[in-house]
Amino acid sequence: MQLLSNWHQANYQYLLASVKRIRQLLEAYIASAENPLDSPDTALPQDSATECPLDSETSALHQICTLFNLSPFERDILLLCLGCELDPYFPLLCAEAQENPEQNYPTLGLAVSALLGGSWNVLSAQNPLQHWGLIEIGTGLLLTQSPIRLDRRILCYLLAEPSLDDQLAGIVQQLPHSASITLPPSHQKLADQMVVTWSQAFSHSTMPVVQLCGSEVTAKRAIAAVACAAIGCKLNVISGAILPRQPNELNHLMRRWEREALLTNSTLLLDYDRLNPGDALGELALSQFVEGLSTPLIISSRERYSLRQRPSIAFDVPQPTYSEQLDIWHSHLGTAAAELNGEVEALVAQFNLNAAAIQVACHQVKIDGKNSPSPIQNQLWDLCRVQARPRLDALAQRIESAATWSDLVLPERERQTLQDMVAHLRQRAKVYEEWGFARKESRGLGISALFSGSSGTGKTMAAEVLAKELHLDLYRIDLSAVVSKYIGETEKNLRRIFEAAESGGAILLFDEADALFSKRTQVRDSHDRHANVEVSYLLQRMEAYQGLAILTTNLKDALDSAFLRRIRFVVPFPFPDTAARTEIWRRIFPRQTPTEGLDFKKLGKLNVAGGNIRNIALNAAVLAADGGKPVMMKHLLQGAKSEYLKLERSLNESETRGWV
Repeated sequence: MQLLSNWHQANYQYLLASVKRIRQLLEAYIASAENPLDSPDTALPQDSATECPLDSETSALHQICTLFNLSPFERDILLLCLGCELDPYFPLLCAEAQENPEQNYPTLGLAVSALLGGSWNVLSAQNPLQHWGLIEIGTGLLLTQSPIRLDRRILCYLLAEPSLDDQLAGIVQQLPHSASITLPPSHQKLADQMVVTWSQAFSHSTMPVVQLCGSEVTAKRAIAAVACAAIGCKLNVISGAILPRQPNELNHLMRRWEREALLTNSTLLLDYDRLNPGDALGELALSQFVEGLSTPLIISSRERYSLRQRPSIAFDVPQPTYSEQLDIWHSHLGTAAAELNGEVEALVAQFNLNAAAIQVACHQVKIDGKNSPSPIQNQLWDLCRVQARPRLDALAQRIESAATWSDLVLPERERQTLQDMVAHLRQRAKVYEEWGFARKESRGLGISALFSGSSGTGKTMAAEVLAKELHLDLYRIDLSAVVSKYIGETEKNLRRIFEAAESGGAILLFDEADALFSKRTQVRDSHDRHANVEVSYLLQRMEAYQGLAILTTNLKDALDSAFLRRIRFVVPFPFPDTAARTEIWRRIFPRQTPTEGLDFKKLGKLNVAGGNIRNIALNAAVLAADGGKPVMMKHLLQGAKSEYLKLERSLNESETRGWV
């Protein structure tokens, strides 16, 4: 720290000495103007390097001259402007040199006349002073007589004061230092490959663009931060969604960033993950920005971005492996991991979290764990569920699961299949990882199911029972809303859903699968062919999904047998017979509901599915509550009439005989 302080003092002294030399040049210019025939007795002032203990090559002034390739004359223009900021005598000198008391400021005309090596090329927009925005030219009748001053960022840099370019504030964000980041081995390998790529490219004029592809934004930023730290540069990020759409504004932003990158030895990470796919102007701006930028660039995107001019290299960023996630959990839990007795393995098997998410969960349980009556394993489980909710809540409907096994009326064979599904989910870690099935065969490890049956037969309730039993979130996705008539859009919609759900291991319920599945017939045109592609894509993602994915359909016979073979569990939900309907009626009312004189055997004769029974019971309860009475058969009769009217069916007398 003391060495840094000494450098600051020496740098400031060097600037003062350099400004003194410019003041002497102005004084000599004024003297020559007053006595044009007299020859000066002394030589013109030389560079101030010998007047200050600081090595000129380590000064901020020398660094700026080197970074932007400034000539001695252009350097002295900076010092002329700096003099007006540091030396109160400079404005008087400027006014006297320009023989105008109102022109107490430097101008390009004054610089060309008074400084050594003056040249009018400083008027060009391509001159480094103007191209990089090192100076600002004020308004005036004549360009050469307009006031000039140092850009604020350049002034702060010369004085070694921390500063951020005003025009980059709110657009460019500096990421924190990577000293505290520990990458899993698979991600560290990618960071090392980035370093090698950059090292090999230093001898070339153009650095290749590095692309980090995948859905894990946090992991990609961590990899980029570690790679940048390894080569000694800072990392900043800008969102592709906020790039200016106007070419002139975009070009100005590019120059500003390139200047900042040179001043701070920084690399830019362009966040392309959140760019709206339908934003054509945004895509154009992004292309212009990427192709026109000359400083090191990293693109963070879900898929590979095609570049036309700049060379690029892409790295796919996977989730940490099962063993890596285990190590991360154990590292952050410390001694508490031993107390969980195998629960960590269950967490990793169910939740596919990145290192940052695991760290947050472990940190939170350490803070709240002692004050919570819930066991630590239950707290961690709930924290993992919450981690994934924000990503999926925007794409699907989360259903609060309240149904239990006692609410579900199904034949024993179908009930047993559902219980087998629970066992598959609970024992995945042991079978896939400990017993080696994942290493022997990587495909088809996802757990997929098809629930078939007419509306109201309990398909959604069964999914709720599974979610309740497994203590997982249940999300309903309406496939009829996902399917698009535009080729390729359906797959994009499905990909967003699965990527959002990947980390949480939630149960996905794809309702109305008939909108996508159909009996495969002879392909007559491109639309028929693409429909098959959409189905295959959905099944492929279901097979790879770490959680449970369920399809529901009312028309199982419409499904191709080739598709059915790729689904692990098929559960038919039959229309309930009289005995089953009677049992549903027995269980339909909560214990708190007051009832009087209900005959469940008579109610079981009503030829409707369980979903309709629930509607009738709810309608009857409302009617009874409104009348201040317990639920009676007369209320159920009125509720049944309303339900049948909705179904456009006639209520037969044989179904309601003896109700009232």
